[in-house]
Amino acid sequence: MKNYVDSIVTPVPKKKVAAYLKMAQKAGKIWIEHGALAYNECAADDVQKGKVTSFPRSVKMKLTETVFVCWIVYKNRKHRDQVLSKVMNDSRLEMEMSDMPFDGKRMIWGGFKPMISLFAKNKVKKTTQK
Repeated sequence: MKNYVDSIVTPVPKKKVAAYLKMAQKAGKIWIEHGALAYNECAADDVQKGKVTSFPRSVKMKLTETVFVCWIVYKNRKHRDQVLSKVMNDSRLEMEMSDMPFDGKRMIWGGFKPMISLFAKNKVKKTTQK
């Protein structure tokens, strides 16, 4: 496996989802501009609070919040470190903690080496019209 992935789990107040998505759209464009291969944001849809562990528990999610998962794809770890350095030094992403549409203290993130990647092949059936 040659790619590298950053994954981020963020609790977002439901009333600030629009602001979060606006911020994430801007951040994603900057990540891509600095060389990331892909930037993805996903909102919780079928995420239950587990008895011991779960996405909601991982970020101490409140009843008024939802969870977002982001993943960013790079060529490899070296490429990720280069892109991340540029992103972290980009003044367009500077923001006061109090202005963020989420609680950054409860956000979790990390870098991951993909171990298995499986993709479905596109199957196109030819049809004949009569």
